[in-house]
Amino acid sequence: MKKELFYKYPKTLLNKGTGFLSGYSHSLNPYAGCAFGCSYCYVRQMPVATFRKEEWGTWIDIKKGAADLLHKELNKAKSKGKVTIFMSSSTDPYQPVEYREKVTRSLLEVMVENQPDFLFVQTRSPLVSRDVDLFLRLKDRVRVSMTIETDREDIHKHFTPHAPPVNARFKALKELADAGVPVQATIAPVLPSSESFPEKLVNLVDRVCVDDYFMGDGSGGKRTKRLGILAKYKELGLEEWYHPSAYLIVYDRLKKVFKDDQVYLSQDGFLP
Repeated sequence: MKKELFYKYPKTLLNKGTGFLSGYSHSLNPYAGCAFGCSYCYVRQMPVATFRKEEWGTWIDIKKGAADLLHKELNKAKSKGKVTIFMSSSTDPYQPVEYREKVTRSLLEVMVENQPDFLFVQTRSPLVSRDVDLFLRLKDRVRVSMTIETDREDIHKHFTPHAPPVNARFKALKELADAGVPVQATIAPVLPSSESFPEKLVNLVDRVCVDDYFMGDGSGGKRTKRLGILAKYKELGLEEWYHPSAYLIVYDRLKKVFKDDQVYLSQDGFLP
């Protein structure tokens, strides 16, 4: 899929944490748009996507001067109280363009020198392991959350063909954990997976979060429904996985191999 790159000079970077992210003082998006273009992404239904002529997944706005702007905004925010940051809420901070542009890394460098009270990094990209040196300097003020919706590559290719391979994400998660970076595996949204999925995770992390379309898209599943995702389940004959209670299939399997205080559900798993 061809990507159009646009260079923008934003006026603000730190946005007030609201709704699903109300547990955070701010959200932070190094880019607008996302090259992974996941079929079920709720951002497709948000203004940042609906007001664009281009199809979601085909364009990326690269935020120039982001580090200097964050330095100013972070100082201002910290003067008003506790600063907790969720990065990112409507893009992947480690999508392919980050290899070249390094906007996310530049923001991390600012936060290492002027540390927020807590930083939550949400990604599905193995590139996140590149920045292990900066995460270690943040110590317990950071948590890296790696999205691994399924352990089945055939399911991954059906729903998110442009996202990184599942095994590459497992490998990156292990690299971060072995280095001592606080990490969690995030199964969000829950996609059809194998019964052995929990066993593959238990040796990598001591914290997992489960979320689905109905709890996590900010509209009780209405945004996802408008995307026609049910049809993708029907194509595979897996309609039973598209239901408000389907998450329990994975949640119950996880509870058999993880301790109760290691398994989080929806919003609780993303809180500072």
